[in-house]
Amino acid sequence: MRAIVIDDSRLARNELKRLLKELDTIQVIAEAADAIEAKEKIEQEKPDIIFLDIQMPGKNGFELLEEIEFVPDVVFTTAYDEYALKAFEYNALDYLQKPVQIDRLAGAISKVAEKREKRKQTEGDENYMTANEQVFVKDGERCWFVQLGDIRLFEVDGNYTKVLFEDQKPMIPRTLNYLETRLDPKTFFRANRQQIINLKWVEKIEPWFSGSIKIFMKGGHEVDVSRRQTQRFKELMSF
Repeated sequence: MRAIVIDDSRLARNELKRLLKELDTIQVIAEAADAIEAKEKIEQEKPDIIFLDIQMPGKNGFELLEEIEFVPDVVFTTAYDEYALKAFEYNALDYLQKPVQIDRLAGAISKVAEKREKRKQTEGDENYMTANEQVFVKDGERCWFVQLGDIRLFEVDGNYTKVLFEDQKPMIPRTLNYLETRLDPKTFFRANRQQIINLKWVEKIEPWFSGSIKIFMKGGHEVDVSRRQTQRFKELMSF
């Protein structure tokens, strides 16, 4: 697996790279000392996994995850234990406290490998949920059975995802990254970090800033597609 080590401490980066070399299952392809450098390298290299410190100069590890569009598997490495609960809200696979112990590191890598294997099996079976399937949505005391094809948009709202269909906007405790692995990519498209759209609800497309596009959905929603996803959208929708 290809990895990027992100930590503002050079000594911490070197120690983690030494441990990873001992385990011989991870190839460290890059390292970064802050969020700005890390964002650039993640988007350029698209690693399988990142080992991410939380407290860094400028933006912290959580803020980095909120900014990147390509989100690899994440293992947090930090000297502090008070961020553990928040880390798992960001779908971290593990939370390693410094100094990192090799047995805990090996366990974290095993979790990543297991997740990747399950993902491969799912992709191999094309086990996506299609537009014709119904899903159960619960928000507080209210419940719905909704056909996926009737859902126009999934949109991040804090730690939840808002599901837009008809005149309803219930919130579900799922991340967009999870939904992206479950939804049929022929119908549902990740437009940006905040939104997944149903392509069957697209009404109009217009050029936007810096080579990106804006999508106008039936029902009135406007969605700004990121530059990187604009290229993917064009490839998806072309002959």
